[in-house]
Amino acid sequence: MIDREITHAQNSYPASIIIKLNNLEESKLIAKLYDASQAGVKVQLIVRSICRLIPGVKGMSENITIKRIVDRYLEHGRVFIFDNNGKPEVYMGSADWMNRNVYHRIEVCFPVYDEQIKAEITDIINLQLADNVQAVMLNNHIENVPVKTTKPTIRSQYEVYQYLSKKA
Repeated sequence: MIDREITHAQNSYPASIIIKLNNLEESKLIAKLYDASQAGVKVQLIVRSICRLIPGVKGMSENITIKRIVDRYLEHGRVFIFDNNGKPEVYMGSADWMNRNVYHRIEVCFPVYDEQIKAEITDIINLQLADNVQAVMLNNHIENVPVKTTKPTIRSQYEVYQYLSKKA
């Protein structure tokens, strides 16, 4: 799916990837995300903990941003959203992109087909991408940098709770 997004970008079609994980360390998948960035794919990552990918390096990862959110609740969601030339595909899974998970365990990743559920997952991920209270950005030195914005404050865990409460 990353290769498909690369092909879309090379053909001037919409191409983006959003991934939410707790840990990102597996070198082949990191290299593939670098390839995507170099092809012009916009890659937005939410990585809570370990992250070996270096974002924002000209010519290597300038199209990659990484946000880290640590708040009251420990989150374990793994979400993968591929633009797919304007026909978004959403996947969820059980594993982080770590060597032990990729090479030494049996993990599950599955597509989300229901349009309403896809929309809800996308809404929740967009709230997390908009977080400017508990979130930090990783810079090209893998340092946590506070999110600077003049926009209204968004604390994603609170906003997700409000969003889901309204749906209940």
